[in-house]
Amino acid sequence: MAGRVLLAVGGGAAAIKAPLIVRRLAEAGYRVRVLATERALAFTTELALATVSGRPVATETGWFAPSGRVLHLELAEWADLVLVAPATAADLARAAAGLAEDLLTAVLTAGPPRVVWAPAMNPRMWADPAVQANVGRLKARGHAFAGPASGAMAGVGEAPGPGRMLEPEELVEHVRYHLTDKDYAGRRVLVTAGPTREHLDPVRFLSNPSSGKMGYAVARAARDRGARVVLVSGPTALEDPFGVEVVRVESAEAMREAVLARYPSAEVVVMAAAVADWRPAERRDEKEAKLGEEKHLRLVRTPDILAELGARKGDRVLVGFAMETHAGPERAFEKLRRKNLDLICLNYPTDPETAFGAEENRLLLIDPSGRTEALGRAPKRVLADRLLDRVRRIMQ
Repeated sequence: MAGRVLLAVGGGAAAIKAPLIVRRLAEAGYRVRVLATERALAFTTELALATVSGRPVATETGWFAPSGRVLHLELAEWADLVLVAPATAADLARAAAGLAEDLLTAVLTAGPPRVVWAPAMNPRMWADPAVQANVGRLKARGHAFAGPASGAMAGVGEAPGPGRMLEPEELVEHVRYHLTDKDYAGRRVLVTAGPTREHLDPVRFLSNPSSGKMGYAVARAARDRGARVVLVSGPTALEDPFGVEVVRVESAEAMREAVLARYPSAEVVVMAAAVADWRPAERRDEKEAKLGEEKHLRLVRTPDILAELGARKGDRVLVGFAMETHAGPERAFEKLRRKNLDLICLNYPTDPETAFGAEENRLLLIDPSGRTEALGRAPKRVLADRLLDRVRRIMQ
């Protein structure tokens, strides 16, 4: 999945984030080189960029070195992807016009295989017809755009609006998307994630600590591999992944309705949500006063969405999750058999290193024959790709 990324730092105020972009790309496993325009070095330093990248920074002064090295051709041939971040209106204009008057535009005209622009400019500039025309020309050449986002802008008194550069972590997501093999191209994948909430009254509810991170990781991994992804999410604090259709729900019944409406068109279904098993038999319309020393609740079962999907599975690949505190493999296998699943992912939420909300997980896959495959402990995104690898083998 990893590759070679040339970060081309344009001359905007957002260039102060360039060292962090380099660090995040390196943490994601990419080999990174940096090109800094002359104006970019007014906001960051060559030393800072060289320190985090571990390599000399390409600048205008080294474009034609005494050694005779043609730097722009070398960089274009080396890079699997050029990320221009931040990309200014001037950068866009020169590239759209096909100029090669500085090192950045010379690299772009030398034919790197992929170019991703991360615009950063005032909202009024981003909305200017000339800027938008240049964006259109670059898209027509196959260039991609990451952002811009809306938010606070540089400059005293400037109103927020579209034009803000995406955060470094978001830019890594876009790079990963463009450098991932599309072995799921055209596949339709449905994923559920997060908890559900079953309200007692307008302010109290039954729920669980699920963060949704595992399901979101599966949705992002499937998107990066070319799938058309629908993510049905319970309440989480996570941002909607770009390129994914996100359906926000709250209760188990709402999740059931959203999933069943999209189930007929899905080829792969990964049910990673932690759906509440019980709901109050009665929901009050007003907050109940805190009276007495005890409170007795009558609970009724919520719909078993996974069993309902298994009963009408057809030729889909249906994957479930099991969270157990004891007798894990035995209970997970029984759940797989009872609900007609193709695969079940067992995890243990009481492990402090892989508990609810953790960045890592530990999965054990179990198939209908009872065979197990330990995916080990790893970041949830890594496990998501390993899970999709196994699902792809089932589809073959």
